[in-house]
Amino acid sequence: MNRVVLSILLLSTISAISQNPICPSGLNIADPTARVWNDGKLYVYGSRDENPNSYCSHDHWVLSTPDLVNWEYVPDAFNSFGPKDKISYNNSVLYAPDCIYKDGLYYLYYCQPGKSNNEGVATSTSPTGPFENAKIMNIPSRYSQIDPGVFIDDDGQGYYTWGQFSAKIAKLKPNMTEIDTTTIIDGIITSKTHQFHEGNSMIKRNGIYYLIYAHNGRHGHPTCIGYSTSKSPMGPYTYGGVIIDNYGCNPNNHNNHGSLVEFKNQWYVFYHRSTHGSKMMRKACVEPIQFLEDGSIPEVQMTSQGAGKPLHAFSEIEAERACYLNGNVRIETFSFDETNLINPNNNDQLAQIKNGDNVAFKSIDFGKGASSFTARVASATSGGKIEIRIDSLSGRVVGTCQVTYTGGWNNWKNIVCDIEKISGVHELYLSFSGGSELLFNIDKFQFH
Repeated sequence: MNRVVLSILLLSTISAISQNPICPSGLNIADPTARVWNDGKLYVYGSRDENPNSYCSHDHWVLSTPDLVNWEYVPDAFNSFGPKDKISYNNSVLYAPDCIYKDGLYYLYYCQPGKSNNEGVATSTSPTGPFENAKIMNIPSRYSQIDPGVFIDDDGQGYYTWGQFSAKIAKLKPNMTEIDTTTIIDGIITSKTHQFHEGNSMIKRNGIYYLIYAHNGRHGHPTCIGYSTSKSPMGPYTYGGVIIDNYGCNPNNHNNHGSLVEFKNQWYVFYHRSTHGSKMMRKACVEPIQFLEDGSIPEVQMTSQGAGKPLHAFSEIEAERACYLNGNVRIETFSFDETNLINPNNNDQLAQIKNGDNVAFKSIDFGKGASSFTARVASATSGGKIEIRIDSLSGRVVGTCQVTYTGGWNNWKNIVCDIEKISGVHELYLSFSGGSELLFNIDKFQFH
């Protein structure tokens, strides 16, 4: 595919909104590190998942936005996996990159698990690449692990963090492509003391250094983004807590990975959610966060609205905006044209729905009142029912819609049902019931 910039403008019929996930249907970007550069835009560097059986891919995309509403997507941002590098790099996939800017160059740091020297760096004069001239970092083999993070302090000194279960840090040399191996510290945070799993990212705020990482303290998996703090980038670090937990976003969800960034005087946590009932096929998401006076960060919940206002009930809401899924139901891609991200046939839908499953959307603005519900559904079986509740899974039932056989999983029909009038902002819960087979799929819905 030719390297082009693909743009998407997320608009409702009322006003521009931001919503989760930030990736369009069919595009799965995980491990998001967010950066704000001198042009005033926010950039997201991450891994791209292409199938539900393995993490990441050879293809690297860069996401950017001036306002968290209008997004541009640049494919083929990493040229160092071209034919000239297949011998030295074995065409390995690119994991969990980070990017930093210094003296006219953007440095993209990445890892390639399975290689004896698996951490490297490539450069570009543009924040969206192409990143070229890749070289292997001089990480001693006994310290070689995964998930690089890069930070430049106020005095211009760069730091490189990486590792799994035991985080490592070292000072970067002025060339930004090598570490000073005499400064390596292993165990600045650990699984035992800080619930550290992998995925370091460092920020500094009000003289406090924060390490952000995949936190393994809940559910037996690293589903959380956690943090620890220090008065020095080299530590020691004190455990802080959990910022967000993506548990419940998808059956078989396994990990999380993210970063913090300040953009237009608001701080945000970037993280990912898995889809397709898999550990993989992850999608980048964002939530606003707050810092308390003591520098601590209260935990936030996953939402459908992300960095924007609640979703507008009277505009079409893609079913993939569901932020909590319970049961067998999952978000799945049915079609994807990567050359045209605004192709109306691109679809991520709620699929594999079974009796007893339910999903949540947080939150939806019903304005002065809605009294009917329309959903675009497909079913190759006898169908089932959609029960509509507000505010909680045990909240008030405002309506029930019947879904019948539509002619197959690719034959879509709209169903319409009356509901009790709802006004104001609410969380929305859809519960599904029917027979023992798969019931139906949902593409999108809206209220009237």
